[in-house]
Amino acid sequence: MMLDTTRPVETPEGIELALRVAGPVVRALAWAMDFCIRAFIYTILFYLLFLFGKLGIGLWLVYIFIIEWFYPVLFEVYKQGATPGKRAMKIKVLHELGTPVDWSTSMIRNLLLTVDFLPFLYGFGLLSMLINKDFKRIGDLAAGTVVVYEEEMLIKKKISLPDEAPQAMPVTLPLEEQEAIIKFAERAQQLPPGRAEELADIVKPLTGKTGEAAIKSLYQLANGLIGVRSYH
Repeated sequence: MMLDTTRPVETPEGIELALRVAGPVVRALAWAMDFCIRAFIYTILFYLLFLFGKLGIGLWLVYIFIIEWFYPVLFEVYKQGATPGKRAMKIKVLHELGTPVDWSTSMIRNLLLTVDFLPFLYGFGLLSMLINKDFKRIGDLAAGTVVVYEEEMLIKKKISLPDEAPQAMPVTLPLEEQEAIIKFAERAQQLPPGRAEELADIVKPLTGKTGEAAIKSLYQLANGLIGVRSYH
């Protein structure tokens, strides 16, 4: 049986993405390419700075330290999650929800490369990837990131809500509560009528209604949140 590495991820807008996680082999190849690029840079810097004697050697070691730590971070933040090696292998780093990584996330996952490297040749990192269904190394687990194939980040479906006229939110709600309203509208038709009304009644302070009227109101609010156009 083939190993299915596709992971469905639903965005707050109700779009479901299919993310195909990248395994150890393709990630190792990407790392090797990036290592060769860095090694080439270090060699050029060595011949340029060697002319300055001990000062040059000291600067060379400082540059190695800076490049080792910030090479992956800069590319992951400013180049859509992909170092040159990852781009060549058509993979990229994302948050678990499919969003681009930011500075703090990238710093965490790359600072922990030292732990992944232990005891030698990324032993802990490889072990972590082999026992995790999403092939996450320790840095990925700590940062909440995943490495996926670029061409597999496809939109699978858009949520389908009941055909009700959209209504603007009467108050500003946190993102989590907006998501809850959309998910209710998407799934309420599969619930027993009594259970749907019970859930809709919970948000009476928002809708000012109960029962079927509350359900209809939540449908309208959900359509407003996802941008359904009104026909009037």
